[in-house]
Amino acid sequence: MTPPPERTAARPPRDGERDGGRAAERDEERAGQPGGGSRVLRFSPAERWIHRTTALLLGACVLSAACLYLPALAELVGRRALVVTVHEWTGILTPLPALLGLASRAFRADLTRLNRFGPHDRRWLRAALRRDHRRQERPAGKFNAGQKLYAGYLAGAVLVMAGTGLLMWFTGLAPLVWRTSATFVHDWLALAIGIVLLGHIGKALADPEARRGMRTGRVERAWAAREHPLWRTDESTGDAAEEDAGKTGDGH
Repeated sequence: MTPPPERTAARPPRDGERDGGRAAERDEERAGQPGGGSRVLRFSPAERWIHRTTALLLGACVLSAACLYLPALAELVGRRALVVTVHEWTGILTPLPALLGLASRAFRADLTRLNRFGPHDRRWLRAALRRDHRRQERPAGKFNAGQKLYAGYLAGAVLVMAGTGLLMWFTGLAPLVWRTSATFVHDWLALAIGIVLLGHIGKALADPEARRGMRTGRVERAWAAREHPLWRTDESTGDAAEEDAGKTGDGH
């Protein structure tokens, strides 16, 4: 008969091993938290507030315009005078969140980024026109070239819509020929804005991490490195580092 195997007492972990295990556990917990190492800050609370209020106002303005111009919706909704009032005031108030947001340092910094168009942005556009989806051919900072063009177009379009809308609202401000021209520009630009907004919403629906960044303010570090490789997520290098990286990354 073979003797039973001897039982050995489990060795208690040493101080160094215990501390190392606790440090690893803390790292794992930190990585899973919103402020952890796996996620980086993309938008401040003020920027998210600006985006949401602007989207709400612009959405109400577009929907009320559809109810005014499409007979089927006009009959369904009714109360045309109320719809006109909603359309006028939401259109006038749409630029207000951005104007108030200028008090935010983070918002002003992102406006500076949006207004910079470097060699890497032109490379991104050339790849987009060629339908080249390779990551190395689409270098981008915090915002890619498409996002910069969209932001610039929408900002200009909102101002033009507000100006032409005022001429249509206050008929005594300008002669008839001006009001007729303003109506023409207003109507066709509204259609163009609607199409561009649908494209913007479609892009957002196709990228869950981008939507999460706008909703919570933070994105996965891996997503940032993949989609915006020239964006310095440590927040210490600033815009100059992003711009320099774009210049060195453009070999065309």
